[in-house]
Amino acid sequence: MLSIPDEVGPKKTLIFPLKVLFEDEHLAVIHKPAGIVVSGNQFKTIANALAQNIQKSSHPDATKPQPVHRLDYATTGVLLVGKTNESIRALNRMFEDKLVEKTYYAVSIGEMNPQGTITSEIDGKQSQSNYTVCESVSSKRFGHLNLVKLSPQTGRRHQLRIHLASIGHPILGDKDYGVEPFILRGKGLYLHAHSLRFTHPFTGEGVFLEDELPQKFSRLFPNFQPVAIGQNP
Repeated sequence: MLSIPDEVGPKKTLIFPLKVLFEDEHLAVIHKPAGIVVSGNQFKTIANALAQNIQKSSHPDATKPQPVHRLDYATTGVLLVGKTNESIRALNRMFEDKLVEKTYYAVSIGEMNPQGTITSEIDGKQSQSNYTVCESVSSKRFGHLNLVKLSPQTGRRHQLRIHLASIGHPILGDKDYGVEPFILRGKGLYLHAHSLRFTHPFTGEGVFLEDELPQKFSRLFPNFQPVAIGQNP
């Protein structure tokens, strides 16, 4: 007995406006908000929202825009996107060859050394993150809160969160790696991908793009301004 298939309705479209920080014929950089995954099997992803926010490239190998790296669900900040097949391949190679310099800011808990390097194995692979404490404030609940500039030298999953937790200074709002009495609920994760620096793979020009700190950072550290950096890598 043959069954009659249900009538197929129109394909569902994700309506999700994104802030575009930079765009040309090859690539784009967008602001990733908190509370959405970059890609995966879910319907609500950054990947599914890109086509409606980014102009299609006029190049012959133009394709559906695709993120070339990931940010955690709760992390905000700059996300690099390829718009052509050649660009996606080139950008992926640049990340593999560590030719993209990433800078993050986080708010960590507890009194820290002014700067340091954290190295450890994550999922059986060596990892390294460098940090500098930019400002610290006293907190009745947490003792000290620090605005920390982070430069990951490798790109392991949850690397910055794991590294700061491993030295006893978890990121504020981190439910996975924080210590239970000090977990801040309802405010989100205080981790922000602030800037990307790289040489454009097709024009050869230096690219430096940054995404301003979220307001929740500014409320804790109202006088802090990231140091302006020149445009050439």
